[in-house]
Amino acid sequence: MIESRLSRARNFLSAGDDEAAKEAYLDVLRLDPQHCAALTELGALAHGSGHVSAARAAFREAVRCHPEDKAARVGYGFLLSEAGESAAAAVHYHAALALDPGLQEAHQGLARVLTDLGENADEHWRKGFAGHAVVRRRHRGSGTGIPLLLLVAATGGNIPTQHWIDDRIYAVTAIYADFFDPSEALPAHALMVNAIGDADLSGAALANAERIASRSTAPAINAPARVRETGRANNTRRLAGLPGVIAPRISLLSQAGKLCFPLLLRTPGYHTGQHFLRVQTPEALAKAAASLPGGDPLAIEYLDARGPDGMARKYRVMFIGGALYPLHLAISADWKVHYFTAAMEADPVFRREESRFLDDMAGVLGDRAMTALRHIQAVLGLDYAGIDFALAPDGSLLLFEANATMAIIPPDSDPIWDYRRRAVTDALAAARRLLPGPIRA
Repeated sequence: MIESRLSRARNFLSAGDDEAAKEAYLDVLRLDPQHCAALTELGALAHGSGHVSAARAAFREAVRCHPEDKAARVGYGFLLSEAGESAAAAVHYHAALALDPGLQEAHQGLARVLTDLGENADEHWRKGFAGHAVVRRRHRGSGTGIPLLLLVAATGGNIPTQHWIDDRIYAVTAIYADFFDPSEALPAHALMVNAIGDADLSGAALANAERIASRSTAPAINAPARVRETGRANNTRRLAGLPGVIAPRISLLSQAGKLCFPLLLRTPGYHTGQHFLRVQTPEALAKAAASLPGGDPLAIEYLDARGPDGMARKYRVMFIGGALYPLHLAISADWKVHYFTAAMEADPVFRREESRFLDDMAGVLGDRAMTALRHIQAVLGLDYAGIDFALAPDGSLLLFEANATMAIIPPDSDPIWDYRRRAVTDALAAARRLLPGPIRA
């Protein structure tokens, strides 16, 4: 009975019916709460639909009940790595390799987390990616699907595309550009999407992606050459002169001139607040710099994003297909503002403020900031990108970052987030409209 129900869940998954597949996997787990395949496959399904906490719970239980299952170890390691828990992730990747020393996915994951931890990972980069630069992802729709070539970087810094590249419509082949020989024949494709978004982290991958893209005649989204221009320091130089834009001075610490405090130190290539510090005094600078990986962090002028109430604000607007889409507003008592650590869930007043921004972006931001956004979008010249910023007292835009790595993540099912759903839906629909073929809302 269990195997027939598991087969039923897999059939639903292959047909692209995620909700029916979820229920079928839960049917299996009602009969056997420790069923390894049901736990890992349900976890992968949950992660693909943006339910990260549910995915972690499923993989954690799979590892607890089946510590010698290599798929459970790799899946849980990936989720830990994605959350920035590199040391914990390494434990599970090492365990998977103890079970299967040649396991490509474990070498790939271990290469990334050991690099994050500042350890030598050359062996794992080689074993994980050399000769494995082309990956054909599972197509879950009927027929053959529209062939789509997705350029990604093994080192990370990729645009999250799972919510707008529908694997029921597109047959996706991913190329790890940093390990692909650009003289090799490209897989057949009707469309190319460059998902490499972080110019600071993935410069080598973007350079190779340019060579790959130059050999394709298919329509391309986010030209690698334009993404290469969006490194933090380069962006501030080219955007600082735009009307209504206040951009921080940024340079490598070793190349910085006279420093004003407080200032920010950041290791290039990291996001969501990782390896990002505020240094209050010159006396604290050396110790702070030594605590960061990479050896020579960026020194960034501190822009005060606090409003009259003392709370810091960070707006996110997406640039998609030539239009502006408000995505969220995060309000926090901390200078380092991220939506997942902000005070939005706890404070209905802040949620009402965010709702006003989502409903009337131009009215909330004002003409000066709206003009600045349009100028920045034009300079970036990307099909898909976004910007994080705050407002200065005179209505100017305080630039934090503007690049292609911005994620559009649907909120969870809690009704308190209902006011956000239309904005997220609109942005995702705009991203889907970048792609030829049938559109799913």
